[in-house]
Amino acid sequence: MYRFLLTPRWWGINVFVLLAIPFCIFMGTWQLGRFEDRVDAHRSAEAGPDPAKRATVPLADLLPVDQETSGRHATASGTYGDQLLVPNRQLDDKSGSYVLTLLRTDSGKALPVVRGWLPTGAAVPPAPKGEVTVVGALQAPENTGTDGADSRGGLPSGQVGIISGASLINLVPYEVYDAWVTVTEPEAGLKPVPPKAPQGTGLDLKAFQNLGYTGEWFVFVAFVLFMWFRLFRRETEALKDRALGLETAA
Repeated sequence: MYRFLLTPRWWGINVFVLLAIPFCIFMGTWQLGRFEDRVDAHRSAEAGPDPAKRATVPLADLLPVDQETSGRHATASGTYGDQLLVPNRQLDDKSGSYVLTLLRTDSGKALPVVRGWLPTGAAVPPAPKGEVTVVGALQAPENTGTDGADSRGGLPSGQVGIISGASLINLVPYEVYDAWVTVTEPEAGLKPVPPKAPQGTGLDLKAFQNLGYTGEWFVFVAFVLFMWFRLFRRETEALKDRALGLETAA
């Protein structure tokens, strides 16, 4: 009765099922692993010392920025150069811009410094002149997934949508660190920009998306098995009806 399983049609169905099930299990397990990695990173961050309460150290001692050094207070000296606005950034549920100024250091590279936040339309205070020493929380470069980041391009001159070495290298005539700092105590007229936790260490929406995708992949496994069983049952019932002469004409 089950010889129909060896027909070309059922060969195709069976091969699809045999390939789809392990693929879905693999993808579901991978998404679950991503979620567990985020949970472990979150627990490690919670158990570890508060980066903001650790001693301030020279910038060079914290680079390259990673989950361990992100949020640490760094210090750097130099002179301020080019200044840009980072628009469409929210602070206290208000829309405004980050004031981003490039600090030309003795290393020859420039450090992007977020001197503070301004509400939309407010006058931008000029950067201090001469040699300055900046103290701020070290941050990893932004990417297209960062809240408020604008990767579409076409911004007016003097603005940048993403704070990263890659986005700034074409706007200034010198090398830029692939990291930035947000100053602890901004000048008058500016509000401090709180440092963000490094990506992958918080149980944010993306973390629970991984968990949701895990469920979807395993549900798809059940769906594939259900559809195979349904087709199999329909085929066997049709064969039984045919053997008993109960098959109706099309």
